[in-house]
Amino acid sequence: MAVVAATAGWLLRLRAAGAEGHWRRFRGVGLARGFLHPSTTVEDAAQRRQVAHFTFQPDPEPREYGQTQKMNLFQSVTSALDNSLAKDPTAVIFGEDVAFGGVFRCTVGLRDKYGKDRVFNTPLCEQGIVGFGIGIAVTGATAIAEIQFADYIFPAFDQIVNEAAKYRYRSGDLFNCGSLTIRSPWGCVGHGALYHSQSPEAFFAHCPGIKVVIPRSPFQAKGLLLSCIEDKNPCIFFEPKILYRAAAEQVPIEPYNIPLSQAEVIQEGSDVTLVAWGTQVHVIREVASMAKEKLGVSCEVIDLRTIIPWDVDTVCKSVIKTGRLLISHEAPLTGGFASEISSTVQEECFLNLEAPISRVCGYDTPFPHIFEPFYIPDKWKCYDALRKMINY
Repeated sequence: MAVVAATAGWLLRLRAAGAEGHWRRFRGVGLARGFLHPSTTVEDAAQRRQVAHFTFQPDPEPREYGQTQKMNLFQSVTSALDNSLAKDPTAVIFGEDVAFGGVFRCTVGLRDKYGKDRVFNTPLCEQGIVGFGIGIAVTGATAIAEIQFADYIFPAFDQIVNEAAKYRYRSGDLFNCGSLTIRSPWGCVGHGALYHSQSPEAFFAHCPGIKVVIPRSPFQAKGLLLSCIEDKNPCIFFEPKILYRAAAEQVPIEPYNIPLSQAEVIQEGSDVTLVAWGTQVHVIREVASMAKEKLGVSCEVIDLRTIIPWDVDTVCKSVIKTGRLLISHEAPLTGGFASEISSTVQEECFLNLEAPISRVCGYDTPFPHIFEPFYIPDKWKCYDALRKMINY
C-alpha cells in the first residue's frame, strides 16, 4: 500500500507540475486511471459502458491471396509489419514503446523476432521521431515510424510538411525520403476526449509531396499499409483506434497490396452518393440500409481510403449518376476534407446535382469527453441530412 500511495502521490505531483509530455503517456495507456480512481466492479464498468456509434461490417473473405486467418485490426497491422520486416532487411520500426508492443499492441513480438536493431524505442519526441525517420529513409532504408496518437503528431508537423514532403523537390530528385511511412492511431475511441480523439488528416491534405491513407477494416489496413511502406513517397497511415479490437474479419496471412489513391465503391446505388473513410464508412453503410428500408432510396457507398491524392474520378462518376452527395467525417466541419471534395464535385458535376452537397461532420469545437455521443456524426445525423436532400 505504501508503494501504491507513493506512486499515486508522484503522479499527482507530476500532473500538478504540468509535465504534460509524460503525463499524457500515462493517460494514454491507462496507468493514471488505475492509481487515481477507486477500483470498480465488472458490473459498474458494464453500466458505464456506452454503445458504439457504429456497427462494424466485415467484408467477404478474400480468396485471391491464399490462406486467411481471422484478425482484428491491430493484428492485421502487426501482420503487415511482420511481412515487411521479413521481406526487406533494411526495414526498421521505431517509436514510443514499440519495443514491447506499443500501447495498442501493434508491434508485439516483432522485437523478439527481428532484434533490437530493427524494432526499437525512441525518446518521447515526435519531431525527433520523424526527423530520425527522414534521415534513415534518405540513406535508402525503409523507415516505419510510429506516432503514439495522431493528436501528438503536431510537434512533428514541421518535419513532415517542410522536410519529408519537400525533400525530393528541393534536391531536384537527387535525394528523397520516399521510403518513410508514419503510422498513427487516429479518430474517436469512445472516451479519448480532446487529446486522444482527433482526426488531423485535413492538415496534411494541404501539403503536396505526401500521401495520407485511412483504412476501414483489418483486410484494408494490411493491404493499404503494405502499399504505403512500398510506395516511393512519404506516407502517413492513420489507423482508426476504435477498430483495433472492434473490427475482426478474415485477412490473408501472406503479403498483398491494395492500390493507393483508388476509392472503393462498396455498394452501388442510383439516388444518393455517400462518401466517408475510416470508421465513418461503417456509419454510412448503416445509413444506406436505413434509407433503403425507410425511404426506398438507393445509396451508393464509397470508401475514399486515400485522402491525398484522392480519387476524384470515382466520386464524380458516382455523383453524375446519382445527382446527390453526402460526405461525412469525424473531424470538425470547417476546413475538413469534406470541403475539398464538395468544392471539386461542385466544379465538375454542377449540372448533374439535384440538391446541395451535404457535409455531416464533427462540430467546430475541441473534441469533448462526456459529450462525445453528441459530437459524433452518427447515423441519425447522416440519415436526417440524406432525407433533406431527397426532399429538396
